Amino acid sequence: MPEGMTPEFQMDAGPSLWQTCVEELARELPEQQFNTWIKPLSAVVSEDQQSITLYVANRFKLDWVRAQYASRLAALLENLQGHPVKIELAITPREGGARPLKASTPSSMESPAEALVVVDEPAANTFRSRLNSALNFDNLVEGTANRMARAAAMHVSGSPGQLYNPLFIYGGVGLGKTHLMHAIGNKLLADRPEAKVLYIHAEQFVSDVVKAYQRKTFDEFKHHYHSLDLLLIDDVQFFANKDRTQEEFFNAFEALLAKKSHIVMTSDTYPKGLADIHERLVSRFDSGLTVAMEPPELEMRVAILINKAISEGSEMPE
Repeated sequence: MPEGMTPEFQMDAGPSLWQTCVEELARELPEQQFNTWIKPLSAVVSEDQQSITLYVANRFKLDWVRAQYASRLAALLENLQGHPVKIELAITPREGGARPLKASTPSSMESPAEALVVVDEPAANTFRSRLNSALNFDNLVEGTANRMARAAAMHVSGSPGQLYNPLFIYGGVGLGKTHLMHAIGNKLLADRPEAKVLYIHAEQFVSDVVKAYQRKTFDEFKHHYHSLDLLLIDDVQFFANKDRTQEEFFNAFEALLAKKSHIVMTSDTYPKGLADIHERLVSRFDSGLTVAMEPPELEMRVAILINKAISEGSEMPE
């Protein structure tokens, strides 16, 4: 139980749903990633297992878990439970008796005891983009390490479906690839609110393919993905060894390019370095613009820290 948490926040004895989820993530994530971001999470699962609240230590970790792992957690929990599970992220209460409040928007300034809803129900007649509105070009620190990728992303967000299609961004963990993708989507929606933009993790696409098979709903699946104006898909290396998923993504890829929609992908390596991905798909990945995200130089790291301190309302001397 997180320090200072009152009895009403305690986990049920043996929250098997979350424990099973953690064990699955331990198998699929690199050990360092798992130990840093997933293992420290504390979970409160509702009695009916329809919702789960995950507690993190601070706002930075909350934003990071939300951006990097929310889609995967949602897909995994849905697969385990057989129906969608509502996920919320909250800052661990530092003093007993204060229930975290739900934030209205991810970008609102919050006290440490406030929570951020990860999976929101979409408003009626609106397309659910899964974008994190807190991740934009304004708060993405620019440096030598990401200048080319940022410039390409800005161009895509301003003129989707034209140059740099697809845009393939690769690099190690924590270099800002996901932030850049959300920034593209948020900029496009700011300019064109009617645009159909979708951000997903590759594992979510795999899950959607599986569900379409199980429920025999491929027409709905194709309509959903083939009608997009912008598809942002994270970590395409997860398509490895999933032949039918690769086939369906190839079909979606061709359909989107044919209607001049834009595709942005990220990976931990460049297209031709991907293992166990069909050659024709690798060829499509490499057919637009491929840019790398490098580890930030010292000055950029300092700027990132200062910007983060400002956003948290703290003063950090250079």
